[in-house]
Amino acid sequence: MKAKKLVTLWERPSSDGNGFTYYVLYTDEVGKRRQKSLGHCDKRKAERQRAKFERHLRIGQVETGSLTLKEFVKDSLARTGDQIRESTQTEYRQAMMSFIDVVGNMDCKKVQQSHGEYFRQACLDRGESPATVSKKLREIKRFFALGVQRKQLEENPILYVKPPKVPKKRIQIYTDEDIEALIKAASGFQCEDILEWDLLITLAITTGMRKSELLNLVWDDVDFAGMTIEVNPKEDTEDTWEWQIKDSDHRSLPLRDDVKRLLTELKHRRPDDYPYVMVPPVRYDAIQRKRRQGKWTLSDARNSVINNFTRQFGDILTLAKVDKRTFHDIRRTAITGWFRQGLSEYDVMTLAGHANFETTHKFYLAIADDLMARARKAVTHEVSQELLRKSCQHRLRIA
Repeated sequence: MKAKKLVTLWERPSSDGNGFTYYVLYTDEVGKRRQKSLGHCDKRKAERQRAKFERHLRIGQVETGSLTLKEFVKDSLARTGDQIRESTQTEYRQAMMSFIDVVGNMDCKKVQQSHGEYFRQACLDRGESPATVSKKLREIKRFFALGVQRKQLEENPILYVKPPKVPKKRIQIYTDEDIEALIKAASGFQCEDILEWDLLITLAITTGMRKSELLNLVWDDVDFAGMTIEVNPKEDTEDTWEWQIKDSDHRSLPLRDDVKRLLTELKHRRPDDYPYVMVPPVRYDAIQRKRRQGKWTLSDARNSVINNFTRQFGDILTLAKVDKRTFHDIRRTAITGWFRQGLSEYDVMTLAGHANFETTHKFYLAIADDLMARARKAVTHEVSQELLRKSCQHRLRIA
């Protein structure tokens, strides 16, 4: 039986219509459909490259012998490599180790659906939330799905294990008054070695950027003339540390004129040789020392750019007398604001940098629910006022 091609060749007409450009189409190790331009129009050369790429992929799909679950985890993460973030690898590894703690370090080929169901109940019995258990199950299923793709397993043994029902959470957002109070309170945190909190909050509410995106923003990402902010990954260079964007490779966001002025003022106050917009010079110097000592990781670039970030934000919430919420709720507030301004789901998905419509749709539904509630309240109020008016008129006639 002839083996199925893992890599196919795509001949695409060039933009000038005078030739072709060749692409290879394939599915990567995490199950995503990919395409790669070969950058030329030589069909023979393209076919040789396709065949070579096919051989390379098949190396990772040779059936292995018996593996314990711990060996299976180690092998899977090694094959996946840097196609997923370091922090994501850690989360996936922890989910599988939690599974192994419950069912034992058994042969990966002997795992059955009953093991997944037993694991689900064990997690719930020890007090884990349904949302946490659902997340673990998704991550564990992904391991076994990759095992099927790599011909290590015939089927995903826990594919049909249903996650526990997760109550629908209301999306937490700040009011306009909350944001105004936060910015006012944050302005009192201004000093040489502390983050410019008022500007950070302003950027977050006007762009919807994630905390990690804001803290890894460099001046080259700000197009003052074009009035845009570019969200770009960062390479490991002498001046910048490696950082990866969640879900998307790049996106552009509009820059408001008043925010542009604030950024311009900040740039004039900062020394010329400090590339990061929001990282204070003192903190940047400390990170550079860590980098030279080999103590800075990709995970640090996501989670540790600013020391005590959550504690500082909590202090600002207290000063502003705003109910305890998260910094990420500012991003949620910006996204719901875009919907209220009439932007489409596709537009919001693009601006927010969501990987799929499912995440964006949650915000749309939240706004739709809020609209219905406000409309219902308005109608009820109007009806109540009308009934009250008629009642008063009736009483006056009787009197």
